Amino acid sequence: MVALLIIVGIVLVLVFWGVAIYNGLVSLKNNRENAFADIDVQLKQRHDLVPQLLGAVKGYMEHERGTLEAVTNARQRAVQATGINEKIAAEKDLGAALQGLNIQVEAYPDLKASQNFMHLQQEISDIENKLAAVRRYFNSATKELNIAIQKFPNNIFAGMFGFTTQPMFDLGVAGREQMDVAPEIKF
Repeated sequence: MVALLIIVGIVLVLVFWGVAIYNGLVSLKNNRENAFADIDVQLKQRHDLVPQLLGAVKGYMEHERGTLEAVTNARQRAVQATGINEKIAAEKDLGAALQGLNIQVEAYPDLKASQNFMHLQQEISDIENKLAAVRRYFNSATKELNIAIQKFPNNIFAGMFGFTTQPMFDLGVAGREQMDVAPEIKF
C-alpha cells in the first residue's frame, strides 16, 4: 500500500512538473507573439507613411523611378506578408529599399528643404526608432523562448508538443553587408 502511494505521488509530481514546463513554453510563445503584435502596429504606421513620402519625393525624382518602384514593391510585399517569418523577411526588404530612397534623396537639396518632406522624414525616423525598440523586445522574447525550448528537460516536452526554435528579427547577412558599406551619394 505504501509503495503504491509512493508511485502515485511520483507520477503526480512528474505530471505537475510536465504541466509546468508546457505552460511555461506556452507563456513564452505567447509573449513572443505579443511582442510581434507590437511590431505590427509600428509596421502599419510605417506602411501608411511610405506612400505619403513617395508622393512628396516623386516630383523631384521622376528619373529615379527604379528607386521609387523598389520601395513601392517592397511595401506591397510587406503589407501582404502573412505569418511572422514572412513578415520579417518582407520588412528587411522594405528597410533596405527605404535606405536606398534616403540615399537618393541626398541628391535633391530642394526636396530636403521641403516642409512636407521634412515632416514625413521626421515621422518615419520616429517610427524607425520605435520599430528598433519593439524589435529588441521581440528578439528578447524570441531568445527566452528559444533558450527554454533548448534546455533539458524542456526540450523533451517541446519536441513532444511541437515547439521549435524561432528566428530573430535581424538585418540578415545582406543587411549586415549593406551596413558595412559607406552610402554612395550622387550629385
